[in-house]
Amino acid sequence: HLRLAGGGIINFCANNYLGLSSHPEVIRAAVEALEKFGAGLSSVRFICGTQSIHKDLEEKIARFHQREDAILYASCFDANAGIFEALLTPEDAVLSDELNHASIIDGIRLCKANKYRYKHMDMQDLEAKLKEAQKHRLRLVATDGAFSMDGDIAPLREICQLAQKYDALVFIDECHATGFLGPSGRGTDELLGVMDKVTIINSTLGKALGGAAGGYTTGPKLLIDLLRQRSRPYLFSNSLPPAVVGCASKALDLLMESNAIAQSMAAKTQRFRSKMAAAGFTISGKDHPICPVMLGDARLASVMAEDMLNRGIYVIGFSYPVVPKGKARIRVQISAVHSDEDIDCCVEAFTEVGRKHGAVLRG
Repeated sequence: HLRLAGGGIINFCANNYLGLSSHPEVIRAAVEALEKFGAGLSSVRFICGTQSIHKDLEEKIARFHQREDAILYASCFDANAGIFEALLTPEDAVLSDELNHASIIDGIRLCKANKYRYKHMDMQDLEAKLKEAQKHRLRLVATDGAFSMDGDIAPLREICQLAQKYDALVFIDECHATGFLGPSGRGTDELLGVMDKVTIINSTLGKALGGAAGGYTTGPKLLIDLLRQRSRPYLFSNSLPPAVVGCASKALDLLMESNAIAQSMAAKTQRFRSKMAAAGFTISGKDHPICPVMLGDARLASVMAEDMLNRGIYVIGFSYPVVPKGKARIRVQISAVHSDEDIDCCVEAFTEVGRKHGAVLRG
């Protein structure tokens, strides 16, 4: 719930999936870190920018994901910008889903590897590209774990099977999965039972894990050692501020102590999706708290979002170039701190606005 000059509204467009950005223990941890370790380090990590809390958080991230090691970045955009160039050579190949996040696309552009793009979640096309890439030294399949515009989840079981068949590594971006997908919130690899088959995970501290800032790579220790020596965003960016480290560390503590918050997401997501479908709306994706309300027309998405705000519901319309032409939508994001009443209020507002603009039939 947000307080504005004109009154209160309910926020349905934040990445605050678990509501931890306003959790009292997370806020207290940030304040304590600020008081104990200062406002910032005024340095990159390898000079004088590493404190005990940075090393502790990296160890905690690796333990959470059940990996060997982890490295912190200023953002996951930086983590994606820093990995492909450091890992891949002109003798290698990277195979990327066509709807991967812009940061993955930009990171791949920076490297000199041979680049293949496969159709969105199309395993036949991926296999064809893997066959074509057999001539290269190393093959890396790169995909979002959960796609932020469509709310769909990558078919990681099939991707990992193909990777094993064609001797490839698997990289996933888990920004819209870490903390709430899977039985204990460890992400899409846990959800789909392939934690031992995914080689590299990049994710964020700026969404479910406290909502402040920061990103990371976690995976084999040899890879993390390489990134500390060669990843340019790591080498040339200031360390994460202690307050950010403190709140992210506490968020991970809360997740590892109990999966109750993560588990609460499923029922809330299902409530919204089922009620919206019953009202006549088309919701993209499946079982993900990103719930894109598909409208098609860019102007319709814009005016409906404006009318929703007038009814106390804060959502944003997305259109080209953020999404393909003809696929404009309003992206709704469900949070663990939304009550059933909040969700019902959102559905009711969508129904009224949808009928007003002809997006759904009048009852």
